[in-house]
Amino acid sequence: MKTGLGHSLRGRLALYAAIVMLLLNVVVSAFVLWGVRSQAATIHGHETSSRALFVLLLVKRDQLSESLPANGLDGIQVLDPAGRPVASTPNLAGQPRQTDLVPRQNMANDVAEEVCDLPAFPGSCKTVAGLVAYQPDGDYRILAFSPSVPWYVSPRTIIFQACITALLVALSYFGVSHIVAKALAPVSRITRRLADITASGGGGLRLPVTQHDDEIRDLAVTGNHMLERLEEAMRQQDLAMERQRRFATDASHDLRSPITAMRTQVEDALLHPEDADWPATGREVLTSLDRLQAIVGDLLTLTKLDSGAPSSREPVDLGALAATEAARPRAKRVITSLQPDVVVSGDQLQLVRLLTNLLDNAERHAEQQILVTVRRQDGQAVLEVLDDGAGIAPEHREMVFQRFTRLDASRSRDAGGTGLGLPIAREIAHAHGGSLAIEDSDVGARFVLRLPVLDGC
Repeated sequence: MKTGLGHSLRGRLALYAAIVMLLLNVVVSAFVLWGVRSQAATIHGHETSSRALFVLLLVKRDQLSESLPANGLDGIQVLDPAGRPVASTPNLAGQPRQTDLVPRQNMANDVAEEVCDLPAFPGSCKTVAGLVAYQPDGDYRILAFSPSVPWYVSPRTIIFQACITALLVALSYFGVSHIVAKALAPVSRITRRLADITASGGGGLRLPVTQHDDEIRDLAVTGNHMLERLEEAMRQQDLAMERQRRFATDASHDLRSPITAMRTQVEDALLHPEDADWPATGREVLTSLDRLQAIVGDLLTLTKLDSGAPSSREPVDLGALAATEAARPRAKRVITSLQPDVVVSGDQLQLVRLLTNLLDNAERHAEQQILVTVRRQDGQAVLEVLDDGAGIAPEHREMVFQRFTRLDASRSRDAGGTGLGLPIAREIAHAHGGSLAIEDSDVGARFVLRLPVLDGC
């Protein structure tokens, strides 16, 4: 929140509250002024009537003369029963009847109204009070004229209302400003903490959470959750970058090895071309090229899997697939235990690649035989490949699924592998909504693939 009230949320809300209070006071003051003026006009009318009562007594006593004293009024005019002026104050002498006002008969026996532009008082408004004197020869009407009550009643009334309005507007402005400043104080603390987090790069800092269960607390809690997710994403990104750097280093090493071997073979043959066995050299170079091609092919496969390239899906009988791959000639004996009708939905070529990679890995490390099992278990299709080799230590079971991993144990990758077979197998399993892991076994390494069974099969 900015400290300058003119541009801050606090200042704007305080200004809006002051404007609303001002408009409300103007409306209320207008109604109050109207009521006060009406009451003042009534009082002033009674006062005007009271000042003209002496004329009523003169008529009753038959002592009326043509010239009457003003008695503090602007004028008095007496009309006979025929409506003709018979007496008046000197300023109304010779003037015609000023108004057709007919006094109302009530308990006070008088009436007071405001009349403007009278013949004797052009351009102004007067309070006219009417009295009736009942005589045997008819009713005499007495009209008394006095200044009308102005719209503002009096300067003191306007000043009082202006002071009250100014006071309420000021209280509204500073009151709302104080309340909003107090309410937004946690937001200011959150802002400062965010600035510290931005400057320090995070480092486990969190936003302060208020004790009140309100929207600001929800904001702070949500912000902390966001910071936690951002830190986790940054950690994952750092891990991914580290894996990419390690992968690039290992890939360059594995690609350089066959290239270096080919260069050495060709250079040795060129040093003594007359003694070189060129067919043997060509076979050696071809072997290195095969290894190089295998590495490049595996890298392309991993790239496609990482990018989520679409693959065809069809029902695949996992037992039949395993039987076909196990029947291919291998250096080690392959024993199968296959449950029929274990069908999954997947890309048959990718699943063949997965099984081939597992069998190739088992063949390289088995002593005599490999056991392949396919069965249903807990609504899943389970495929196991178990060799009778040295096995893998529990702490290394996840490492073998990392790309270009080299173990110090006896199962270190030999010259026949690219170091990408098992990572490719796991990526294929994940792409099919399944998992591939190494589980406990009495002897050798036991690779277990779990895939969802196709519904209805």
